[in-house]
Amino acid sequence: MSVNLDQIDELVKRTHVSYEVAKEALENCSGDMVEAIIYLERKGKTKSNQGESLFDKICGIVKKGNETKIVISKKEDIVLSIPVTLVVIITIIAPYVTVIAVILALITGHKIRLVGKGDYEKVNHTMDKISQVVTDAKSKIID
Repeated sequence: MSVNLDQIDELVKRTHVSYEVAKEALENCSGDMVEAIIYLERKGKTKSNQGESLFDKICGIVKKGNETKIVISKKEDIVLSIPVTLVVIITIIAPYVTVIAVILALITGHKIRLVGKGDYEKVNHTMDKISQVVTDAKSKIID
């Protein structure tokens, strides 16, 4: 039996496999979508995360937040290193504390950086720029 592109598209959407794999599964299952999905699951080829619960997704986000740290340092000395998850919780509970802490850190010449497994170069570059603007403004006020 020949399969059409609409069937292949639908199977790709549902199982997140390549077009080639979807076409093969449909051909092996005589165009039956349900049988093709079962066939792919049995072969371990589906990449679907539909079975992943909201709880699992939240746990993944929390894990990444725990692995990523916000590091506040002065010159080369680390003053504070805390997980992003904790910063988010503090910000939700008492946002004014976070705002005041960031302002005080910048005014007193501290650097704020993200450290972890991800690529935080853009964020850290932006924080460096903000720090420099605050330092320049502080110098103009003192002069």
